[in-house]
Amino acid sequence: MTEEHAVVEETVPHRPDGGLLGDGGREPAAPPGAGGRPGPGGPAGSAGRGPRGARGRRTARRLAPYGLVGPAVAVLAVMLGYPLYRLAVLSLQHFGLAQQFGRPAPFVGLENYRTVLTDDQFWSVLVRTVAFAAVNVALTMLIGMLVALLMNALGAVLRGVVGASLLLAWAMPPLAATVVWQWLFDTQYGLVNWLVTASGLADFRGHSWLTEPLSFLAVATVVVVWMGVPFVALTLYAGLTQLPRDVVEAAELDGASSAQRFRHVVLPFLAPIVSILAALSTLWDFRVFTQIYVLQKAGGVARDTSVLGVYAYRISIGGNRFDLGAAVAVVMVALAMLLTAVYLRQMMRQEEEL
Repeated sequence: MTEEHAVVEETVPHRPDGGLLGDGGREPAAPPGAGGRPGPGGPAGSAGRGPRGARGRRTARRLAPYGLVGPAVAVLAVMLGYPLYRLAVLSLQHFGLAQQFGRPAPFVGLENYRTVLTDDQFWSVLVRTVAFAAVNVALTMLIGMLVALLMNALGAVLRGVVGASLLLAWAMPPLAATVVWQWLFDTQYGLVNWLVTASGLADFRGHSWLTEPLSFLAVATVVVVWMGVPFVALTLYAGLTQLPRDVVEAAELDGASSAQRFRHVVLPFLAPIVSILAALSTLWDFRVFTQIYVLQKAGGVARDTSVLGVYAYRISIGGNRFDLGAAVAVVMVALAMLLTAVYLRQMMRQEEEL
């Protein structure tokens, strides 16, 4: 060190911590943004990176799902909310043929519900509807699972043929499908009667499938299941394509049979999909209308074959008691909402388990 540097170092005062003091012993000014005064690069100069900006981003993230769902909810509220409101109001009034020509509808409170719920025919129709839906859901899920397993085992070409056939059956309108099946079970020219008679099993010439309640509901079940299987089968097949192959191969190496692999590997993997499909099928089959109504027009006995939807329609249109029909419809809506609540609870429980 030179003498000049040593002299300068000795004449400059030092702070207690060993640092140098500036002019007149004063500490140099703190740079902008240092110490307690915010500078241009501090919190005041970057509001987007401060606490308020973070809270804004969190709020935006919380509100984003509601913003996406909001338009759909608004449309549903307009399209479904007002008709449901009118239906509820109508069920609390006396609304018959005279009210259609302008006479005011008097308010009767819960009288329509009392009339409906004390009618023995309503309870028989309700039991028939529940039993019909249960049988259809069970058959739809069983056949749909078998078809999905078959598609999973077939080659690419046959799988494509089966898939295209399912899509064509699913795309057919319910009215057209019911008319086709009505012709197949026709009394004089039906293909089913001809096949049974030609096979020698029984003489079904001139046999009427629609006059007896049990055979009528059997024909209706064939139509409903035939239209419900494609959706279930294609959905389950999509689930089977996501099944881990290594798990199935490990079970096979352990000596598990086909039935054991299905029970302990495949079915637990498809359990969430199966539960959702069962819930949706229950809602659909509980609200069946077109198939039953068209078959009744073809010769079925309405009193012994109606389900809730057809029962409400016939009371309203056939009997000009729109108030009683509205009360039956409100009961149907309440039961459908109950089934939906059970479905949503089950779905949320499965999400928590995952």
